Amino acid sequence: MSDILSEINKRKTFAIISHPDAGKTTLTEKFLLFGGAIQTAGAVKSNKIKKGATSDFMEIERQRGISVATSVMTFEYKGKLVNILDTPGHKDFAEDTYRTLTAVDSVILVVDSVKGVETQTERLMEVCRMRKTPVIVFVNKLDRDGQDPFSLMDEIESKLDIQLRPLSWPINRGPFFKGVYNLYDHSLNLFRPSTQTLTDNIITIKDINDPELDKQLGKDVNQLRDDIELIDGVYGEFDPKEYLTGDIAPVFFGSAINNFGIQELLDTFIRIAPTPRPRNTETREIQPDENKFSGFIFKIHANIDPNHRNRIAFLRICSGKFERNKFYTHTRIQKNLRFSTPVTFLASDKSIIDEAFPGDVIGLYDTGNFKIGDTLTEGEILQFTGIPSFSPEIFKELVNKDPMKTKQLDKGIQQLTDEGVAQLFTMTSNNTKIIGTVGELQFDVIQYRLLGEYGASCAFKPIQFHKAVWITSKNPLKLKEFIRTKSNYMAVDKDEKPVFLATSEWILNLTKQDYPEIEFHTTSEF
Repeated sequence: MSDILSEINKRKTFAIISHPDAGKTTLTEKFLLFGGAIQTAGAVKSNKIKKGATSDFMEIERQRGISVATSVMTFEYKGKLVNILDTPGHKDFAEDTYRTLTAVDSVILVVDSVKGVETQTERLMEVCRMRKTPVIVFVNKLDRDGQDPFSLMDEIESKLDIQLRPLSWPINRGPFFKGVYNLYDHSLNLFRPSTQTLTDNIITIKDINDPELDKQLGKDVNQLRDDIELIDGVYGEFDPKEYLTGDIAPVFFGSAINNFGIQELLDTFIRIAPTPRPRNTETREIQPDENKFSGFIFKIHANIDPNHRNRIAFLRICSGKFERNKFYTHTRIQKNLRFSTPVTFLASDKSIIDEAFPGDVIGLYDTGNFKIGDTLTEGEILQFTGIPSFSPEIFKELVNKDPMKTKQLDKGIQQLTDEGVAQLFTMTSNNTKIIGTVGELQFDVIQYRLLGEYGASCAFKPIQFHKAVWITSKNPLKLKEFIRTKSNYMAVDKDEKPVFLATSEWILNLTKQDYPEIEFHTTSEF
């Protein structure tokens, strides 16, 4: 038990979330640089050629310069084992990000100092608030002419509905950016642009009136002292407990591309961020320090290695110790499985592990046993909650362009929808396959991957559905009658659950009125 406890206390598992282009993938890389996991950053722009960032390993991501699949990266830093989940910033992949938030204990939210808070960021913060996930805010791109830090803080507080407490503060910004003063442990980091190596120019200051500050900053020191006096007056003392309950978000400033302000963020993060937390199941709460292993699948990725036709299921360990080659119970199909090659990740590089502990995210090679949300245990029949599918916003009919490749298309679409790239609904009246997504970009990804990975060619035909709602009823006869009456609008999801496809908001509301004994659900978890 003490072995498990000490391993739990070492671990910090978090996601980096942001709007596209706020610098999330760059920040991830700089953390890996500090952790010694990589030697030079890959996301540097040199001679106008953008080299592929370490964590963007899918071909379509390289082509478009965006992250569309969540990457998992692990590194050690100052005696802690840090697991980073880098999420897709693009709004069309929001559902993947929501699911990733179920697998982490805290979040770092990146805000662009030039653009401020954007819509996608607001949505993601809603999910964090709903789960009471502790959040640290990193204000990026201080080396550009951005907003005044005080007005930016006001904007973040009002738009994201969260109280902030700055723990570092910028000295000037844009071309006059001089550095970051660390309010948490009174040190000054002077700015020297360096995209590839680490800054080591840290001067420790006894307090804000230290004459060393005057020497280093010249006339800028007066503005810094005024700012800090104002911060202390307005924001008061920082209490780590309020951060852990999700009531206060500490704020750091810097420039990820130039490695600036990152160390203050990382050093403070490993001191204050939570270790693995308890998780809810349908029957009870699971504590991380329980003796018996449990965990859940929050993501499935097909063909990470294009040379091998395989799928990897990403497992978040919630309690106990996971061991290689040991049998575990897959609670949905009630079957015992063992895993001979479980892996940890550094982006697309994988290494086999013998054991893993709560907080860890590991990859299990999967031959088609897993779906998102599945639970593994040492025998207890449990189901972790909080990993739903959401009602999609865009629906299209899947059209097979090559009847000779029907088998490949069926297999490919089944695997991609099991991964959660999109949702598959099969019409009960004629077996037509309808794909539902949150955004248009997913259709491009599906088409691209079906062709590249399965040799199947498809097209998508727009179809007039407004919403997919899961239906249940306490009265089985009424449910049967509803399914029969609405047969032209009925489908099943990949778990064979009945789904009503409404053609408009008005029709949906009317149907709800006409069938009071039917319950309509906008997520698959009810």
